[in-house]
Amino acid sequence: MNLVTLLPFIVLIGAMFLMTRSAKKKQQAAAQMRDQMTPGTGVRTIGGMYATVKELGDDTVTLEVAPGVHAIYAKNAIGAVLEDAEYNRIVHGIGDDAPTDTPVVPDDASSLTEAPKTDLAKDGDESPKLDLGKKDAPGTDGSAGEPKDGKGDGEAGAK
Repeated sequence: MNLVTLLPFIVLIGAMFLMTRSAKKKQQAAAQMRDQMTPGTGVRTIGGMYATVKELGDDTVTLEVAPGVHAIYAKNAIGAVLEDAEYNRIVHGIGDDAPTDTPVVPDDASSLTEAPKTDLAKDGDESPKLDLGKKDAPGTDGSAGEPKDGKGDGEAGAK
């Protein structure tokens, strides 16, 4: 056989080897991470739930999901073992209260807008009034907004 015809098969076998090798490394890293669990360790499940490890079994782990509430999970369901500081920051809101240099953003935009300018010639409490009343439209006789010919919209012969 020619080397050109074997080259695609060699590349395919090499790619499969590399993919399985990286998957095995990820599985070994996850197993090593799960072996680091001890009672009292904070964990995150693959579903995103944060809990504290209470007991470890061969293939299972008992988690305290709330004070006094225990649940049994498979060890494979543990997505991450968290450090104590990170677990307390996420679950209890306890963390470093170091001051930051970032500006405080207000909750509303009212503090960002300027106060309205007032005319000193007028009284301070007097503002210009808007007339919101309807004016008579041209072509009406002034009686309740009806056209002069007496035909309203939607009637036969209305323009």
